[in-house]
Amino acid sequence: MGDAFHRDCPARMVLDHVAGRWAVLVLTALRDGPLRFHQLRTKIEGVSEKMLSQTLRTLVRDGFVRRTVTPSTPPQVSYALTGLGEGVTESLRSLFDWVRDHAGDILAAQDSYDRELPTAGAG
Repeated sequence: MGDAFHRDCPARMVLDHVAGRWAVLVLTALRDGPLRFHQLRTKIEGVSEKMLSQTLRTLVRDGFVRRTVTPSTPPQVSYALTGLGEGVTESLRSLFDWVRDHAGDILAAQDSYDRELPTAGAG
């Protein structure tokens, strides 16, 4: 469906939605099964209610996540992956696992880079 390197390509918009910081964490968190909003917020440390709401709304709109409201007082809302969400999460899970497994190497590379930077104002 087009060239994702082109700014107007629909695939680029979807890639932006799926690869966003919070989307990766939400999709990966839902991999183990449905969760309610507060469970997601607890599991994903540092996400604000506003960002979690926006991310979930986008993922539901794009068809990656299903929002289910259970009639009760108060209503209970849960979120689960759809077939599309399960498919994309397979790839994201591999990336997630790779980053986790190589975080030490990445931090060492950053430290090495930072030590080699010339000091500000030097020649």
